[in-house]
Amino acid sequence: MSFEPSKIDEFLSNFEANKNKIRNFRGCNFLELYRDQNNTNIFFTYSYWKSSDDLENYRQSDLFKSVWAKTKPLFNAKPEAWSVNKLESLE
Repeated sequence: MSFEPSKIDEFLSNFEANKNKIRNFRGCNFLELYRDQNNTNIFFTYSYWKSSDDLENYRQSDLFKSVWAKTKPLFNAKPEAWSVNKLESLE
């Protein structure tokens, strides 16, 4: 997600206010926020969902709609999202 630099604090405030609600949404096992080291107006969220149905339920929820309504106007480029399958995990 790429934000207008003047809107970053607004995004971070919205994320802070909702991160625990998102993380505790049914089926969400993991949530992280990343910031690009070089382009500091670019952020990534990484979440791990128990199932694709759980993710879809979140995307249809009032919580998502509320968070998205506040986030969408802050972008300075079209946001991208991917759903991926884990092939390997090393710890």
